[in-house]
Amino acid sequence: MTWQEALSDYRHYLKIERGLSTNTQQNYIRDVKKLIAFLGANDLGDTPVDIEKETVRQFVYEVAKTMNPSSQSRIISGLKSFFNYLVFENYRKDHPLDLIESPKTGRKLPDTLSEAEINAVINAIDLSKPQGERNRAMLETLYGCGLRVSELINLKISDLYFEEDFINVIGKGDKQRFVPISTVNKKYIDIYRKEIRIHQHIQKGFEDTLFLNRRGKKLTRAMLFTIVKDLAEKVGLQKRVSPHTFRHSFATHLLQNGADLRAIQQMLGHESITTTEIYFHVDRSDLKRVMNEFHPRKPSSV
Repeated sequence: MTWQEALSDYRHYLKIERGLSTNTQQNYIRDVKKLIAFLGANDLGDTPVDIEKETVRQFVYEVAKTMNPSSQSRIISGLKSFFNYLVFENYRKDHPLDLIESPKTGRKLPDTLSEAEINAVINAIDLSKPQGERNRAMLETLYGCGLRVSELINLKISDLYFEEDFINVIGKGDKQRFVPISTVNKKYIDIYRKEIRIHQHIQKGFEDTLFLNRRGKKLTRAMLFTIVKDLAEKVGLQKRVSPHTFRHSFATHLLQNGADLRAIQQMLGHESITTTEIYFHVDRSDLKRVMNEFHPRKPSSV
């Protein structure tokens, strides 16, 4: 079995059996390609079936010299998944990473913006330009519905159920969920649709795509990142801001205002409640409020 054959089979497995998104598939494949590049650079002819533990450990050692613990952990996790697949399919009998542990990275807390910072970024949008109304509608939707980047750029007009105050979102692994949408959010989407988008020349195949670029096609992830980055710089934010920051802020502000963690989990489309629990970091003083308000031995007023 060659590396290319193994990667082809592995990609099929990630897509069909694990139901992973295209971006996630690419990340897993990229981890394996780093190992392949290491073998090529060192004139090693090991195949996926016969590569030995010592060779993989040497690769991990080389990675450790040039990457931070988080990146090291990412690659080790990706390689473990790949070799788990090979063992599962009986291509290999042993696992070359079974004794290699990922470095301790700690739990990375998501960056968030305050409500005032969210408003400042959105208010910095130049509405005198046609794309201004589109950008406002997009950022309001990122923050108002807590969407991932891929979920926003793939949002369809047919996914909008405004009479029921919901939108249909296709998340990771093509999993569907319905997310509530506010009156304010609906207003800005309607302004964009009825005043800007209606006048665009829309390319064939993108008639149902909600947010379009100037050429009448779906926006790219890179374009959305650029829009957010430019606005953050424009208002002078001293934070690393990305479209995902709006999603983190959505969850953080809901939790701060008393929303149920399970409800937030459903709106974000997290499979595990553990993923959502990371937002508990946002305001530990709120835990004190909850204790004083709901514990049976709470302080009583005299």
